[in-house]
Amino acid sequence: MISPQQEATILRLYHAEKWPVGTIARQLGLHHATVRRALTRSGILQPVRRRRPSKLDDYLPLLTRTLEQYPELTASRLYEMARQRGYQGSPHHFRHWVALYRPRPAAEAYLRLRTLPGEQAQADWAHFGKLRVGQGERPLMAFVLVLSWSRALFLRFFLGSGMENFLRGHEAAFQAWGGCSRVVLYDNLRSAVLERRGDAIRFHPTLLAFAGHYHFEPRPVAVARGNEKGRVERGILFIRKSFFPARHFSDLDDLNVQAAQWCEGVAADRRCPEQPALSVREACEQERQALLPLPNTSFPTDETQPAAVGKTPYIRFDGNDYSVPHTLVRRTLVVVASPVQVLDGTAVVALHRRSYGHHEQIEDPAHLEKLVAAKRAAAEHRGLDRLQQAVPRSQQLFRLLAERGEKIGSATKELQRLLELYGPLKLDQALEEALAKGSPHPQTVRLILERQQPLPNLPVALPEDPRVRNVVVRPHDLASYDPANKEDDDDDPN
Repeated sequence: MISPQQEATILRLYHAEKWPVGTIARQLGLHHATVRRALTRSGILQPVRRRRPSKLDDYLPLLTRTLEQYPELTASRLYEMARQRGYQGSPHHFRHWVALYRPRPAAEAYLRLRTLPGEQAQADWAHFGKLRVGQGERPLMAFVLVLSWSRALFLRFFLGSGMENFLRGHEAAFQAWGGCSRVVLYDNLRSAVLERRGDAIRFHPTLLAFAGHYHFEPRPVAVARGNEKGRVERGILFIRKSFFPARHFSDLDDLNVQAAQWCEGVAADRRCPEQPALSVREACEQERQALLPLPNTSFPTDETQPAAVGKTPYIRFDGNDYSVPHTLVRRTLVVVASPVQVLDGTAVVALHRRSYGHHEQIEDPAHLEKLVAAKRAAAEHRGLDRLQQAVPRSQQLFRLLAERGEKIGSATKELQRLLELYGPLKLDQALEEALAKGSPHPQTVRLILERQQPLPNLPVALPEDPRVRNVVVRPHDLASYDPANKEDDDDDPN
């Protein structure tokens, strides 16, 4: 960097004394490039551009000619074309030259878009990272709707950008404003446009039904024309800079409460671009008068989908399991959320809070209690059926037990055990004797069987621990207990 005095000296020596660049540099102790740069800034010399020979020099005509015809052709394809013609250079060097020679599109001018009050609103989704819920993570999505004239902004956060959340965001905004605009602009998002081929557009049928209910026109912007919905884009940028940074919240409901307060406060107090003399709050009050009135009934926005019940009484919905009555296994039911309602036809058979976690099991204790009771009753029924088939006389015993108010379940288990140990013939004989004695009880049957055929000593399964297996048990004479028994008899006053 040279001083203004040195630059003036260079100009004087070059013009008045006719010194060449090298002489000026040598006499002033400067580099010749510094002297040339000073003369160039004064408009005397043109900058000298020296370039070393490159392997690409012979292929520049091919590069420029191809890019003129196909300006969007990728550098990798151009590199392959050059390689087929003998180019041996690096792809990185080639990519650099493609960037230099690629034609630049001409700058486009845009018309300033103005709207009338109540005429248009613009909607879009914005992604704000992920929110951990339980053992899972959910995308934190912000639904943003902006009235184009007043710039009134509505913000609502959801855990996902599904169609049900998309419609709930619209409905909440319409309720907050007390009406809806005649047109709502959308980007080419999946919730609005299912398919597009040029000017041929296939809207989402649910969105069309929703628009018909609220009497507004859904209108998508042109492809790659973000300027047509710049109001909502700037609104999202405003949210990212003014609302969300350093924001602390406990859960989704807390975040939405803070978002509503911010929309009514900070966002409503800013100046209205269409009417600089008004705030957004004042402009919105004027625009409310031009909005379409809302219908008397709301549009159903609950998520509805079929769900199959397997062999266990649970349905899988949104990554979580919800219990249903055990009588509905192997059936296909309908889930309506949220809260999670399980329908069998038109009847609500289960109602649960909705969980946004992952792989959670939400249960109704009544469902499980009924299943356990049914399983217990089924076990008793199977035991009674088996005894009836093996020992028909057992039915007479059970009838007498029921008349006396005895427990059928424990009697069934005991008779099943005796059936396994003694067989059906001996059990039938013991039952006959017990009934003849007028003692219809399983314990009577057991005593009769043990008297007729005592059970053999059964082997005891010992653990592998050597401290148990190697223990020595020393038996002793039982006559040592006789003196103790005699002393007890002497103390007895009777």
